[in-house]
Amino acid sequence: MTFSGHRGFHLHYRDPSLVHLDSEARRELVAHIRGEGVDVAGRFARYADASSTGWSRRVREGVATTVSTLASIASKEEDSAKHVSRLHEGVQRRRAHEAKSSGPHSKEAIKKLAATLSEHGRAERLLAGNFDVLKDGYRTLFADLVASDTSIVLGAAGETDEVVTIDTRRQIRFPTSLHGKCGLRVSTLPLNRLNPDAPGHYNALQEAVVFGSEVDRTMEVTVDDAVFGLHGRRLEASTGDKVQVSEAEQVFLSLKGWARNVA
Repeated sequence: MTFSGHRGFHLHYRDPSLVHLDSEARRELVAHIRGEGVDVAGRFARYADASSTGWSRRVREGVATTVSTLASIASKEEDSAKHVSRLHEGVQRRRAHEAKSSGPHSKEAIKKLAATLSEHGRAERLLAGNFDVLKDGYRTLFADLVASDTSIVLGAAGETDEVVTIDTRRQIRFPTSLHGKCGLRVSTLPLNRLNPDAPGHYNALQEAVVFGSEVDRTMEVTVDDAVFGLHGRRLEASTGDKVQVSEAEQVFLSLKGWARNVA
């Protein structure tokens, strides 16, 4: 696992059996990660198999997450309106991407689905693998809700860089080199340090900083609503503001084009 030095993280696979993959094969990998064309409703048939892997396992996890969210909506908890809006936006994105138009997909339909699942133990039976508790229309809506869950379908959040993945001529940034857009160091790290909630998680704005941390120079901000800061600092400024920065922050702001030096 490598921090790119700017915004992303790269997984480097050095298995000789993968070296021959061309751009089209790599594009298929991206499509699989994003879940493009995955028949979620069709995967319900494999739901009972707890040992299933790949997209069948993801769909199984997505069913549990979606049922939990719908239960919150049915109970009219404080954040229920936000849950409805989030689910509706996800379904709309998926339908637009796949050019779907039929079937229930409105906010009211989501609320009715939540109310339906709250009756007569339907949610429990659904979690047990009995998808017949949903009528055809609501079964389609439920499948769309599972498929649009960004924790299951990464592509819904745009988290996969297709351009980088499929380009066989693109050079990989060398670890310890500096990224030309911000001056941070390309750094390697173990995969388990990516979890932001785990102890010892990776903090690029501290660990990838190369230049000095002493705040001893002045810059004038040239963009509006700039938010920045290294070494644990956080600064907010707009055009014309003069700020005291460190050497590392000076390099960062200069390369980003967000500020100019003040003599």
